[in-house]
Amino acid sequence: MADELTHLDAQGRARMVDVAHKTPSAREAVASARVRMRPETVAVLAEGAAKKGDVLAAARIAGIGAAKRTPELIPLCHHVALSSVEVRFEIEQSAVAIETIARATDRTGVEMEALVAASVAALTIYDMLKAIDRAMSIEHVRLERKTGGARGDYERDAGTASQK
Repeated sequence: MADELTHLDAQGRARMVDVAHKTPSAREAVASARVRMRPETVAVLAEGAAKKGDVLAAARIAGIGAAKRTPELIPLCHHVALSSVEVRFEIEQSAVAIETIARATDRTGVEMEALVAASVAALTIYDMLKAIDRAMSIEHVRLERKTGGARGDYERDAGTASQK
């Protein structure tokens, strides 16, 4: 397994992977998260009645900004020239589902950018609604799929992961 852990050198020390030899290619990653809350909280969100303002607009901007700052937050991540980041929401009866899509043409993938975007969007929703529902929970932050790169495509399949 140590051979698969590319962020460790031969002595087991953390290192940043050298990607200089890689050819830039189109990369895309989709991540998701869910913020579970009381139905009454969902109603406040859906009505746009939160005292702090437009919750989803703030969460969208926060998610995009977070994706752009991923290498500042995750120690061994490379700076990636993002071409786009999307943050989408689906309001459910007792939750908000979040989907993020990060794209770049670069030497390394954008999975971490998509995951950071989903995480920070979820945290922003929590922050803006915590005054009315401190029992909210952030669940299932995960990579759904990714394309591009030498290791090929990946897609989460009905609760299980599969490498294509």
